[in-house]
Amino acid sequence: MPASRLHRSLAALTLGAAVLLQAGCFAAPPNGPDGSSERVSVAMLLPPRSGLSPFSDDAFKLSRWRTAETLVQLDEAGDAQPMLATEWSRVDPLTWRFTVRDGVRFHDGTELTAAHVADALGRAVAASPAPRILDGVDLTARADGDDAVLVSTAVADPLVPQRLSSPQLSILAPGAYRPDGQVDPAGHGTGPFRLTAVAGTSGATLDRNDDYWGEPARAAGIDVSFVPDGTARSAALRTGTADVVEAIPPGQVPLLDPELVHEVPMPRTNTLYLNTARGPFADPAVRAAAREAVDRAALIAGAYEGRADSAAGLLGPALPWAAELRGAPDYTRALADRPAPGRVDGVPITLGTFTDRAELPEVAVLLEQQLEAAGFVVTQDVREYAFIEADALDGAFDAFILSRATVLDSGDPVAYMASDFGCAGGFNISQVCTPQIEQALERAAATDTGPERRAATMQAEATVLATDAVIPLLHERVIQGESARVDGVARDPRERDLITTGTTVGATP
Repeated sequence: MPASRLHRSLAALTLGAAVLLQAGCFAAPPNGPDGSSERVSVAMLLPPRSGLSPFSDDAFKLSRWRTAETLVQLDEAGDAQPMLATEWSRVDPLTWRFTVRDGVRFHDGTELTAAHVADALGRAVAASPAPRILDGVDLTARADGDDAVLVSTAVADPLVPQRLSSPQLSILAPGAYRPDGQVDPAGHGTGPFRLTAVAGTSGATLDRNDDYWGEPARAAGIDVSFVPDGTARSAALRTGTADVVEAIPPGQVPLLDPELVHEVPMPRTNTLYLNTARGPFADPAVRAAAREAVDRAALIAGAYEGRADSAAGLLGPALPWAAELRGAPDYTRALADRPAPGRVDGVPITLGTFTDRAELPEVAVLLEQQLEAAGFVVTQDVREYAFIEADALDGAFDAFILSRATVLDSGDPVAYMASDFGCAGGFNISQVCTPQIEQALERAAATDTGPERRAATMQAEATVLATDAVIPLLHERVIQGESARVDGVARDPRERDLITTGTTVGATP
């Protein structure tokens, strides 16, 4: 069988029709006695947008393929764990020291050194645009001898280890960085799989790295195809021409074997932002009336076919500690004094959202019905995101529906809250600004990582919710497909992990 299934694509599929395989479609799965000599075929949603540059969102593909690695990785709770760095400590309020793992070689054979780490981080800092994880962060890195790196920030930042877990700060070999500023990750990572070929926006090929510093991969390699069409991705799972499939549309799930479908909670909340600066929702009692009008179960059933989680707060089940902390006395007290709903009778409001996420226009229709049943008169404005974002940020709408990532690249939700609800927040659609929220956000941001920071984060959530400036609606899920012949695939809410060293592929039972 050919080693790669890259140059294959699925034709559009009608219900009940056979899959039409065009030239260059997924190859038939190999049959072997174990996973050690088998390759994993993966159908991914989005093709690379920036040539797989680690400084872009393409970095998350490199992470999901386990070809590029960072100094630090995050555990399920979002706490920093060793990766290319074995340990770290805070030297002073502005400086951290990371010990670089010994015995690591890049895929081109170069031995990893502290100088290489400092150079890679420096290139990320100098990139234009800079990686998102470095927004507002003045970071420098320098080697401290042969085995350590000193990372400094202009102001004290307890999140430095978490920041260094971002795939956008992957450490690549010197040969990856070209004089023209472009970055080529092929053959220049440190992970258990070596990127050997990239076929533009069609696919990629990775082979097992037999010189990996950690546990070697069990699969012989990964064959990636980029398949933007959701029906085609679902067909690939149904016919067994892909082992792992990203982002199956909810409408395709009934056509699939339930044993092959796995729902993963996402750190993404579908939220209704209310304009607190002007218009009807400047009145807290009117905001409370909108809050009471929302029927989350109907939104989930109607727009998501039941494949979402009702939102009790800003942070959802992708952060399991959030629900546990909502019962804290301080959290409960913060919500106890919310105003009672006021009388609403014919109050006109504008409701905005965008078309780029397919479910949002349907959510808007259902939400309009719920709000009008409560006495509001709703006028919708639905456009492509590129043409509506500026108006939303300027406060042009009374209410705006947004699907919002609540955990950014550091794995910490405080930055999202500061952006959306801080007085100087760059994404403050609700136009909210209160001393109570500012104090709660500042306290959370200054607290060291761990249980105390999580408690402060939840108190900030409660302080925001107490204003009714925002109404969390639901938490989204991603639907991942895995064939019966694959095992050991990661189901990661942060979408950093997918194929692991333990992923195996065998003959279909």
